Amino acid sequence: MMIRLGKSLLLTPCLVATVLAGQSQAPPPKVAPRTLSPFFMPASAAPKKVDADGFLRRWLLLEPINKPSRTNTNLTSVYVRKTLYTEYFPDQFKVIPHDGDKVKVADQELTWHALDSANFNVKLFRMAYGLNKATYGIVCWAVTVVDSPRDMNDVRLSVGSNSASVWWLNGEETVDLFNDRHMIVDDVVSKRLTLHKGRNVLRGGVINGPGLSDFCVRFIDENGRPITDIATRLE
Repeated sequence: MMIRLGKSLLLTPCLVATVLAGQSQAPPPKVAPRTLSPFFMPASAAPKKVDADGFLRRWLLLEPINKPSRTNTNLTSVYVRKTLYTEYFPDQFKVIPHDGDKVKVADQELTWHALDSANFNVKLFRMAYGLNKATYGIVCWAVTVVDSPRDMNDVRLSVGSNSASVWWLNGEETVDLFNDRHMIVDDVVSKRLTLHKGRNVLRGGVINGPGLSDFCVRFIDENGRPITDIATRLE
């Protein structure tokens, strides 16, 4: 069978199908490149005060370390401690990284990013997604330098995280959060501690299987009020 188009053009059924298919195919939609915006912005060199509620928003964040897991039910204290006390890269518990520094973890080359969080909670899932990295089954490392205008006694470190995490202040473990949990403000609070005048190094490791991952951190006084006259900075 032949199909006549106009006065002179004859098309076979196969050619008709080809023409119609070509006419019906729309160009593939453009995929917007992934970015850290609007959840993060690059950190500046100037110190950054904590927000009105005392939350620390400036961090050096390491791209996620792959730690595949299909569940968060294994985030017991034993498993979390074993995982977060494992040394993945040299000087893991001492280094104060710079923006752009790289470390080698097994077959991964990972970069540190100096970022300011747009929210009181630091959205690790969004950081990983924006950098085209694994978003599930990950371990994330965070470091910041806290500047205190004076010695502050009897303060507490207050943390919420999704899911488990461990936090160290000036090299000493201060807060730990285990099991599958949502991020809740002031979820776990440390014992009384001292923020020294000047430089204090806060370091944290967060582990998560499936689901979102984030954390929020602030210091509170002995009456539970947020401490707001401190700042964070890059080393």
